[in-house]
Amino acid sequence: MLRISCGSRHIALTTRQGEVFTWGEELGGRLGHGTDEDISRPELVESLAVSNVEYIACGEFHTCAVTASGDLYNWGDGSYNAGLLGHGLGASHWLPKRVSGPLEGLQVLSVACGSWHSALAMSSGKVFTFGDGTFGALGHGNRDSVSYPKEVESLSGFRTMKVACGIWHSAAIVETNSQTGMNVVSRKLFTWGDGDKNRLGHGDKEARLVPTVVQALVDNNFHQVACGHSMTVALATSGHVFTMGSSSNGQLGNPKADGKLPCQVQDKLNSELVEEISCGSNHVAVLTSRSEVYTWGMGANGRLGHGGIEDKKKPTIVDALKDRHVKSIACGSNFTTCICIHKWVSGADQSVCSGCRQPFGFTRKRHNCYNCGLVHCHACSSRKVLKAALAPTPGKPHRVCDSCFMKLKAADSGGTNSPFNNKKSVMTRRSVDIKDKSERPDIRPSRLATAATAEPVKYADSKSVRSEIKPDPVSNARAPQGPATALAVPTTFVKPM
Repeated sequence: MLRISCGSRHIALTTRQGEVFTWGEELGGRLGHGTDEDISRPELVESLAVSNVEYIACGEFHTCAVTASGDLYNWGDGSYNAGLLGHGLGASHWLPKRVSGPLEGLQVLSVACGSWHSALAMSSGKVFTFGDGTFGALGHGNRDSVSYPKEVESLSGFRTMKVACGIWHSAAIVETNSQTGMNVVSRKLFTWGDGDKNRLGHGDKEARLVPTVVQALVDNNFHQVACGHSMTVALATSGHVFTMGSSSNGQLGNPKADGKLPCQVQDKLNSELVEEISCGSNHVAVLTSRSEVYTWGMGANGRLGHGGIEDKKKPTIVDALKDRHVKSIACGSNFTTCICIHKWVSGADQSVCSGCRQPFGFTRKRHNCYNCGLVHCHACSSRKVLKAALAPTPGKPHRVCDSCFMKLKAADSGGTNSPFNNKKSVMTRRSVDIKDKSERPDIRPSRLATAATAEPVKYADSKSVRSEIKPDPVSNARAPQGPATALAVPTTFVKPM
């Protein structure tokens, strides 16, 4: 796996071969398989199989992918939102579709997805946004919604490195010339959109309709940023983590902070060099240079990984991952994921075969499996496969143990026999822009709902303009529903405030 991203109830990942896999709860096409079925295990998005995807991002209702050539594809529920997919108003897409128009001839470097808008960092350093602009999250100097990608003009004289999207706010890391010398480039944190809960870090709750530098952090340089529902998290090049916004569940990681101004997360991170950050709705996860994962904030649903549901106001190490080589982390709204690399076991440290348990000797040589990394004899690792996890050269066959060989072959055969290869079993869905909007029914309840108590809605009457329950544009034509799978999620699908 190369990269993983999480939405509220679905997950997407890319592999080193440029493939995209998605799974979770299907709603409005956000899984990209062309069917109205929940998926309980990673499944290949076949229409992107030859696109060589390098970057993936999940919103609450849509998914975006960037290819090696810089093309942007997205899919999901765009029916009841102002241009969420960037293709125009009133259209959902159940299969990935390339976004063109203003992006024609331009190369997308990365993409960030919020609940109701998206932001693009281009290879040229420019920033494009599209979607719902009600609270200024698009950065165009107004509250207009935009149905096609539009450049954020106030950043046109700078080079933007990273972008992030929350529900009603956005953030970016922008290269600027240092005041101490024209040849010194610094990377500053800019935020814009709704300022409620002090999430923008400007010391007040006022909205910012254009990207504005966070003055309290101008002495720091940054290289990563993430947005939660009512908070912003930034990672400085020094390895220090700064948070700003709501402290209701301890998500700032500093019990003394009130969130009005950015604060540094200290405590157990004082002696750690943080390399990666990720933010859920009300929790944070970070990955250190020692491959250790720390989490804090809201603990409901077990999202922090500490074996309980208690909130944590300070960074707390995830003990269950101590013996793992964690490569990357990603937070969904109420869950956390990570990519772990198989460890390459030294043959000198092992005297018997991991398979047959026979001792190594002159006639029984050691061989590492290129999938699990364990040491086997020749008899237990004589076969080769193309998609070994530890293969140094993707696309070429490498030796694996018998156990891994069977698992990988079973996975391949499962893909071959998938319903996507049986045209009669697939109910292809078309974009709902051809449907009469007057026929749009009410939303169905979540089929994956197993949590006894849904999390409280955090946003009050000031956002009542977005408080409607999100309808399901295609439920009149849905296939029969199967049994619910065991995922813990809120019981209703409410458009968050």
